[in-house]
Amino acid sequence: MNILQPFNTVFFVGLVVYFWIRHGFMEQTKGQKNKVRRVDTVEKVLLAAMFLPVLVLPLIYFFTPLLSFADYHLPWFVLCSGVVVMVTSLWLFRRSHVDLGLNWSVSLEIRENHTLICHGVYRLVRHPMYTSIWMWAISQGMLLQNWFVGWAVVPAFAAMYFIRMPREERLMVETFGDDYRRYTRQTGRLFPRLRKAAEQLDERETSASSAPDSDSTPRSPLT
Repeated sequence: MNILQPFNTVFFVGLVVYFWIRHGFMEQTKGQKNKVRRVDTVEKVLLAAMFLPVLVLPLIYFFTPLLSFADYHLPWFVLCSGVVVMVTSLWLFRRSHVDLGLNWSVSLEIRENHTLICHGVYRLVRHPMYTSIWMWAISQGMLLQNWFVGWAVVPAFAAMYFIRMPREERLMVETFGDDYRRYTRQTGRLFPRLRKAAEQLDERETSASSAPDSDSTPRSPLT
């Protein structure tokens, strides 16, 4: 069985962790009241389309030989890099959920008492959860050495991202108005804006240099 191959086992463990993170936050936000909910046919299709490449195909690949016709082999350093990408994506996936707290939902929803989150990873990136899923999709192709299983998640998530993300941003503008527009000017969608990140680094360095140094405090000659 493919599940016994070391890097496949690593990915399987990561997959369990991925769903454990998601399940935990689904339980945490259960019962939250929605102020606005945009779950139409498009939203349902996009969510359902992710189920096959993320879960079903990997399980078929792990425990049956049905997809062996599409196997390929990668050098060890690519596989090791895939582990790094996967672990990083899991960290960012969890961190994004933690920072959103009770504001998070699986589908496009605005909670009662919903707040605009601008701290944590959202301070520099406004869609870090999408970033983490892009990284997961890439790691799946790097670790599962099968053309069909490894890369099927990429087009599925690309469809979700490019269709859903503009809908999500429109909903945020409708809810938060100019506050969200200002937030979009300060952040990148998937990665920090380099200029903004540099400005914040300069601000931290300036603050550190202007802070009083206990060693430079004037002392009495008698001390």
